Amino acid sequence: MQKMNSPVTFKNGMSMPNRFMLAPLTNTQSHADGKLSDEEFHWLTMRAEGGFGLTMTCASHVQFVGKGFPGQLGIYDDAHTEGHTRLASAIKANNSLAILQLHHAGLRSPEDQIGQQPVSASDVEKQNARGLSLQEVQQLRDDFIAAAVRSQKSGYNGVEVHGAHGYILTQFLSAEINKRDDQYGGSLENRSRLLFEIVDGIRSTCGPDFLLGVRLSPERFGMQLDEVKTVCEQLINEHDIDFLDISLWDVFKQPEDKAFQDKSLLQHFTDIDYKNVKLTVAGKITTGAEVQAVLDTGVDFVTIGRSAILHHDFPKLVIANPDFTPAELPVSEAHLVKEGLSEKFLTYMKSWDGFVKVE
Repeated sequence: MQKMNSPVTFKNGMSMPNRFMLAPLTNTQSHADGKLSDEEFHWLTMRAEGGFGLTMTCASHVQFVGKGFPGQLGIYDDAHTEGHTRLASAIKANNSLAILQLHHAGLRSPEDQIGQQPVSASDVEKQNARGLSLQEVQQLRDDFIAAAVRSQKSGYNGVEVHGAHGYILTQFLSAEINKRDDQYGGSLENRSRLLFEIVDGIRSTCGPDFLLGVRLSPERFGMQLDEVKTVCEQLINEHDIDFLDISLWDVFKQPEDKAFQDKSLLQHFTDIDYKNVKLTVAGKITTGAEVQAVLDTGVDFVTIGRSAILHHDFPKLVIANPDFTPAELPVSEAHLVKEGLSEKFLTYMKSWDGFVKVE
């Protein structure tokens, strides 16, 4: 319990007051033009008030064409800055670090949301996605960096680059999806080039005092565990990041690849030498006991999703009672409304099997 409630200090000297990070959760509550809504503001600031030491926004798209879902928070235009300034200020006022997640859905952008053919590393017929030209790849890189600058000007403590879950940076990293024959395709060195150029560009533009994290996921969407571990090591050793956020889907599972089942998926990542880079992991960490079990493996802080939806003050509840168990699923709509979910977010949560009670 003492570790849960102890601060994490990043290499630039910035600290989060405890070991709890709010996951970047899709909530579909913002306006169609990407501007922050009062509903999303309320949802996120409730979590900062509830004791999360680091409060991360939902995935925020860096280009209009990168929109991944209805009601997504945007960061691709200066028109979004007013809402972000308000949000970042309110999160920080609750002694929580305010971090924005930079995102582009790529081939996972619904055509009915963007009004055009989605884009990817290469043509993907199944999703009707077209491959980006070299000039467009470079523009994408620049737009990630510009979105980070916009975030910094809005007052955020830092950003996380979303390279997980099959979105556009995963599409470049994946040999299964990326069939390019230029400097952004082929070898792992080439497939990871875009991610590294974005990270390096953000650091050089935003400076050493701006927190910079990267989210990766080691399985699904053509990702190979050994390649993802190599990318992690390169980020740690050759690129100036502050933290890695590894989304494991389930932190207690074995790797899907039989060749790597000599240890748990989590241990594959805790065995990496992080030097002065901090590690957080996500994936079915739902109870106080599970928080403690993950921290005991050497992870620096935990990323909480479902339990943060169920309890805005999950960190406070767990710190007060290390055996805390969240409300049993399915829960009532009234419970979720009390926890700060709007009608739009409730509708989205009803798509999660067994989460919301049928009334």
